[in-house]
Amino acid sequence: MPSGFVFDVLFFLAVLFIFSIGVGVLAIIVLYIADRTQTHHAIRRNYPVIGRMRYLLEHMGTFLRQYFFAMDREEMPFNRAQRTYVYQASKNVDTTSAFGSTRDLHAAGSVLFVNCAFPTLESDALETSSVTIGKDMCEQPYTTRSCSMFRP
Repeated sequence: MPSGFVFDVLFFLAVLFIFSIGVGVLAIIVLYIADRTQTHHAIRRNYPVIGRMRYLLEHMGTFLRQYFFAMDREEMPFNRAQRTYVYQASKNVDTTSAFGSTRDLHAAGSVLFVNCAFPTLESDALETSSVTIGKDMCEQPYTTRSCSMFRP
């Protein structure tokens, strides 16, 4: 009768299950100790083991926000794009990002770059004017050069 074989297989599977649970608990304990003793990431130190999921959840958030939550530039007073910029700047990471992808380009004063097969060099170019910063608010206002990045 195969019942002895079935019981042996079930016993082996039960031992394997308990062993895998033990290995999982041991791994969580090791991660907990590693997270509590490290000093580089505050989130992992304050929320050990769970704090490791932050980066995965941030990555998955871009896919979930479009269905459930606000978009990158809809939150107030500081939207997600501004917070991401501040986080990158505080960690001395390159803050350069592509322009125009999530910004509202239909608002008045938005800068648009139009493609042109044969661009005109000087005939249609506009003269840029200088901008004075702090004109009525300080003793020594700053006036930019006409080729500066500050435009009226």
